[in-house]
Amino acid sequence: MRITVFGAAGAVGSRVVTEALSRGHHVTAVVRDPSRYQPAPPAAAHPDTAPTLGVGDASDPADAARLIAGHDLVISAVRPAPGHEDDLVTTTQTLLSAAHHAATRILLVGGAATLTVPGSGGTTVLDDPAHLPAAYRPIALACAAQLQACRATDADWTYLSPAAQLLPGTRTGAYRLGADELLLDAHGTSAISMEDLAVALLDEAEHPRHRRTRFTVAY
Repeated sequence: MRITVFGAAGAVGSRVVTEALSRGHHVTAVVRDPSRYQPAPPAAAHPDTAPTLGVGDASDPADAARLIAGHDLVISAVRPAPGHEDDLVTTTQTLLSAAHHAATRILLVGGAATLTVPGSGGTTVLDDPAHLPAAYRPIALACAAQLQACRATDADWTYLSPAAQLLPGTRTGAYRLGADELLLDAHGTSAISMEDLAVALLDEAEHPRHRRTRFTVAY
């Protein structure tokens, strides 16, 4: 596939680019500042494959339309800087609109805020300090609004809510799938590596099972 990845310089976005390239896809890695982008080395299975660098602002309608044109799939892994969390919603709306007008499917890496906590009677991660430290509440609120923006659009979207703990790690290729409830392991922990989140995202890209809905993954 020809895939545009917005937020390609970020912690999750860079891993999404690496995973997509390792599977032989053609990737346009979108960044705002090319001087800050360091592409991963070519995948061993596809040594001639490297991302095409796309420079633009995901919140700008003209840039979004230009960078999506001619592609089969859009992946958004954008994250605003601290203090600018509300920008996530406007950027998401811009990408959803551009993808819809281009008739292109869009996958969004979101947040865990709106997942319900098992056994809590419906309490979401957003209101459970055991899973959401206070410092992360602003971005969690923005992610909740981001999901609402997806549900209000006619675009062909899929929203991936990660586990409560999403950190750099290793690629195992293993994960569990869920829908609207936080996935916990036997110790009550909800976690997944960024590398395996990218695996789950590309699995969904190649074999869609959650069109116009949200899903979650964890170990």
